[in-house]
Amino acid sequence: MALEPLYSINVVCCNCEHQFSTSRVRPSFKKAVRTDADFCAYYNNENPDYYVVRVCPKCGFASTEHSTERLSDVQKKQFAEKIGKRWIERDYSGHRDWENALETYKLALLCAQTIGEKDRIIASLLHHIAWLYRYKGDEEQEQRFLKYCLDSYIRVYELEGVGANNARLLYLIGELNRRTGDFHQAVKWFSRVINDKHIVDSAMIHASREQWGVLRQQMLDKRMELPGEMNPA
Repeated sequence: MALEPLYSINVVCCNCEHQFSTSRVRPSFKKAVRTDADFCAYYNNENPDYYVVRVCPKCGFASTEHSTERLSDVQKKQFAEKIGKRWIERDYSGHRDWENALETYKLALLCAQTIGEKDRIIASLLHHIAWLYRYKGDEEQEQRFLKYCLDSYIRVYELEGVGANNARLLYLIGELNRRTGDFHQAVKWFSRVINDKHIVDSAMIHASREQWGVLRQQMLDKRMELPGEMNPA
């Protein structure tokens, strides 16, 4: 019998402590056929990104495995007032289609914003929503959420600064600036990854150099003036 791509795990809600089941994609099925420069992945079978968000069917609190593990009394009250009291029980376990996935991400985003979740979590949710719209070819909504996501990533950078583990963050800020059309800002952020001696993440340095080349060609194609650092010595 063929192995099913989905399996279930049990999760305890960090708001109401109700135990519920949610689906995941088996590791053997997580093989992307291609990946965009901002890490949006495409799959022939079940898309693992559709199953990132866990939604409690009882109270409606939605989160990811990286979210806050337990809510404070203040956060519970904030959630109850803004979301919980209007929640109608529904179950997102089992297979999810694109619409289900979008609903779970938008609910998770609303929950995260309501309880004051970390900016990294909010940025990631916004980025995933942008990817969902990209899958559908909805460029207007994709651009809208990429810009929201970019703002959140910049807030993360402003709070955390440049650290050994933040090369990916700087790269993403550069790439999202490129994707949203702010080419000069993209140059600035890619340059930081390439030139900062504290950054030793070779994969992100290589990716930044590659996108630097893509960006340079885009600017030439649009007959834009290249910044000094993009001109050959």
